[in-house]
Amino acid sequence: QVQLVESGGGSAQPGGSLRLSCAASGFTISNYGIIWARQAPGKGLEWVSGIYSDGQLYYSDSVKGRFTVSRDNAKNTVYLQMNNLKPEDTATYVCGKADSGIVTTLIYRYDLWGQGTQVIISS
Repeated sequence: QVQLVESGGGSAQPGGSLRLSCAASGFTISNYGIIWARQAPGKGLEWVSGIYSDGQLYYSDSVKGRFTVSRDNAKNTVYLQMNNLKPEDTATYVCGKADSGIVTTLIYRYDLWGQGTQVIISS
């Protein structure tokens, strides 16, 4: 079965860190672009970060310098290391699989999404 499963969410204080995981099954994750997106309560979906099949990285301006996306091919997993967290990072984070090896901000180019993992940043 083709699946993406996010994990690693939870609560942290401002300035803290969390590492999210996006574990793939049923396909080889390094063959596809993988996107991280988030949705805060009452807000729309926001693109966060991604990794292309060839290793090229994407970051939104709001997280650049704080978040790092990476891939472990042996574990068939993409990670999102989140440092210097801010209250505005509070959201449900989801990962998605593109229909090719590239990352785009065109939602119709993604054919698989995980269930999401919640991140809450507060004092």
